Amino acid sequence: MQQTATIDPISAAQGEFERMMARNIKGLNYFTSPAPVVGATPREVLIERGPMRLNHYRPMTDEVYRVPILLVMATTNRGFIFDMVPGQSLVEFLLRAGFDVFMLEWEAPRSHERSLTLESYVLDFLPAAVARVREETGEPDVSMVGYCFGGVLSLLYAALHPAQGLANLVTFTTPIDFSRMDLFSAWSDPRFFDVDRLVDTFGNVPGDMLYASFDMLRPAARTAANMRLYDNLWDDEYVKSFRMFERWNTDTLPLAGEYFRQTTKKLMWDNSLYKGTMTVGGRAIDLGGITVPFLHLAAEHDHIVPREASAPLLGMIGSPDKQEIMLKGGHVSLVAGGNAIKRMWPALANWLAERSI
Repeated sequence: MQQTATIDPISAAQGEFERMMARNIKGLNYFTSPAPVVGATPREVLIERGPMRLNHYRPMTDEVYRVPILLVMATTNRGFIFDMVPGQSLVEFLLRAGFDVFMLEWEAPRSHERSLTLESYVLDFLPAAVARVREETGEPDVSMVGYCFGGVLSLLYAALHPAQGLANLVTFTTPIDFSRMDLFSAWSDPRFFDVDRLVDTFGNVPGDMLYASFDMLRPAARTAANMRLYDNLWDDEYVKSFRMFERWNTDTLPLAGEYFRQTTKKLMWDNSLYKGTMTVGGRAIDLGGITVPFLHLAAEHDHIVPREASAPLLGMIGSPDKQEIMLKGGHVSLVAGGNAIKRMWPALANWLAERSI
């Protein structure tokens, strides 16, 4: 008769205690070790004015494509999502592919900059960045690549400046029908959300409030993410990646008060960009007037800009050379991380290469 091995409860408890202590030590290391260094690709700051920062990255190949790239970041987040660490940097990938890369990113507006408006971004900051890129490279053409609301700003710029050196336009996860941004529409409902009182009280809209609004889109996501981190504390690469994305995700920038007031009323309340009634500085926005080659990259599981919010965009662009590529992933994993490295980055580089000679 086969005997069943008995388990020594004291040895089992001792083993479990040792595993718990080892995990706690790993957890302590997580909280006490310095955050990963991000945004380290060598660069020169060409413009530093108000919340605007224009960076130029050092080429990594002997020959570069004729048309430079200007990356335009969303105004709520730091630009290092495009430049994490070596091997996980879109900026580095594009440089090694032979492109001349610039990035327009943002800092927190100061209290006296509460009066910055949508016109400040579309009619001042973006044109100044494009002009400096053209001056720096000596080339008349620029490819503009905008992420999320940086894509919205890029669309507005392209519609108002059709003859000012724009060679190609690319947007990532960019909303056009704001009525389909379900939770954002709910919390900014004009029946309950007094945007005038908010801006008049605070001046600039606090980053914590904006971060909370993003967090509400997936209320259980943070708990689930922390549970996955706990399970993967042994995996140094996982922990490193988690810390990079968590740092970017939680570092939400405040927004200039008047800019927030305008975008809430024009886009969230009136949905004027989708309806074709939007104006910037008294000038009508006609996306059908955008005739340069256009590419939109959408994420299949985007919880911030749902597919329904971006789907009409391609049909509204007037260019005969336009394309949308739907890729697996979410709002952030589309542009950074393993999914982006395998799918989005090569698709973007290939599309631009054909149009940058």
